[in-house]
Amino acid sequence: MLANLPRKLADQPHLLLVLTTLFWAGNGIAGKFALGHVTPMVLTFSRWVFAIVIVCYVARKPLRDDWKIIRKHIPYLLIMGAAGFTGFNVLFYSALQYTSVINAAIEQAALPLVIFVANLVLFHIAIRWLQIVGFGLSLIGVLITISGGDWTALVHLQLNRGDALMLAAILCYAGYAVALRNKPDLHWMSFFACLVTGAFIASIPAAIFETVRGDAIWPTTLQGFLVVLYAGIFPSILSQSFYIRGTEKLGANRAGMYIMLVPFFGVFLAVMLLGEAFQLHDALALVLVTGGVFMAQKAVPRVTTPAAANDG
Repeated sequence: MLANLPRKLADQPHLLLVLTTLFWAGNGIAGKFALGHVTPMVLTFSRWVFAIVIVCYVARKPLRDDWKIIRKHIPYLLIMGAAGFTGFNVLFYSALQYTSVINAAIEQAALPLVIFVANLVLFHIAIRWLQIVGFGLSLIGVLITISGGDWTALVHLQLNRGDALMLAAILCYAGYAVALRNKPDLHWMSFFACLVTGAFIASIPAAIFETVRGDAIWPTTLQGFLVVLYAGIFPSILSQSFYIRGTEKLGANRAGMYIMLVPFFGVFLAVMLLGEAFQLHDALALVLVTGGVFMAQKAVPRVTTPAAANDG
């Protein structure tokens, strides 16, 4: 956790943000390695069981100090954890059963623009022409990805189940990110611990549902345990701590630029570790999506504001 980071590492926000995006990209690889060893809802539940023990122990003092504020905002905090952490990850891991890590990584890169559009629609935040151009480029990139590079398929476009689930995951997380503007004034560790608690509670019925349906696979193999261990430590705990520290140092807008590294790491890891094919249309989509996000982000003024967020 951030409180225990070595001082030299804590003072390297750029390195922390690069590691954050690497861990998030690795979450997709973990989802693929989970196939046949642990099912999506069981993986999500196991991940938060592991994380809640560590996070709540480390955050025990801030939690005691902030309890009066926490008590007033319990519904908000639990719903945020359920949607942003459990909802996103159940959909994300489910998507990886039907689509490639490369597709999921490229589609996930469009997340900042989905958040931008949600803020525009709900809160009428001013829009700039460069943001419109960036959104258009990213949208074209996502359409290329889900159509498999076949432009004629766009006329009668039908999402495969994995891409549809991935887009649902993005919308779920976008709702969480937009709602962060109503975050109560809590110590970041208290806030994070409350979100993890909400995620853990929400993952219980999901795991029960999968078990009752007869589809659940609980981790009994070494590979299954390693997947849970990775998901519980790296995208769940370390990436959150690193992202928060990086945001404190650089500001939310500059830190958000690093999200563009997720598809690059995701594609690299998918090719190297999973042997997925990287095709010409994937390269074109990657350039369009990340380029569009970059343009939109450049149009936003730099404002240094502490923020907490989740993508894994």
